[in-house]
Amino acid sequence: MQEEKKTYSFEFFPTRTPESEAKLDAVLEQLAPLKPRYFSVTFGAGGSTQDKTFETVMRIREKTGLPAAPHLSCIGFSRDDIRKILHKYKDAGIREIVALRGDLPSGLGSYGELRYANELVELIREETGNYFHIEVAAYPEVHPQAQSAKVDLENFKRKVDAGANGALTQYFYNIDAYFRFVEEAQKIGIDIPIVPGIMPIINYTQLMRFSEACGAEIPRWIIYRLRDFGDDRVSIRKFGIEVATELCRRLLERGAPGLHIYTMNQAESSVAIWNNLNLGET
Repeated sequence: MQEEKKTYSFEFFPTRTPESEAKLDAVLEQLAPLKPRYFSVTFGAGGSTQDKTFETVMRIREKTGLPAAPHLSCIGFSRDDIRKILHKYKDAGIREIVALRGDLPSGLGSYGELRYANELVELIREETGNYFHIEVAAYPEVHPQAQSAKVDLENFKRKVDAGANGALTQYFYNIDAYFRFVEEAQKIGIDIPIVPGIMPIINYTQLMRFSEACGAEIPRWIIYRLRDFGDDRVSIRKFGIEVATELCRRLLERGAPGLHIYTMNQAESSVAIWNNLNLGET
């Protein structure tokens, strides 16, 4: 595993209304003092939140003075579309990008000129050289659309060979899946930091829906504990914090290069996990 300083980051989705902007501001007030390496902001299927992603990134930078990384997916865009977005980000002084294939939204008939994330990474490097620090996605439990684990790992290597600086994983609760994935990646020459993605459990129904879509396995014992809580959201959140804290502790102790926390635009669980781990200022 990487011996460099560990990096920590938090992920948000774009704000859409004045109310959600005010809520995000309140969340940032709690998370900014933790001094993460950066915040990231998601990008809707087919670029459906393109402008909102940019606005949210700029809002985060303005409110916190910390780096913010927009997600950028290539599905549904032409090469010229991507080039324009890249130069918009560059002109704004953004230095980090999370480069993804993205999903084909309902009703969109064409994938666009780029179909895979490695092609997007190649285009970013072709157009802007080494200006951007590029993170890509990794799937310790295998991408749900992959033909096999071997093919999925080969796809990951293509993204790395195209010029990715680091990777953020899909969330997981099986720590062995992560370390086995890292080991297999290293065997084929992948040496970039692979930062584990962490999803604090906040809502049972939401977690099951997300996990079904992205292929993240929820251990049976967690499912049964969550069912026992019923509609007791306070107990669910408390349990979720305990589960995520233990997962993060074991990951860091065994050499994970950092943590990327999916906040769902909420601060309570992320701050609690951070304090439980005694991370202090990064």
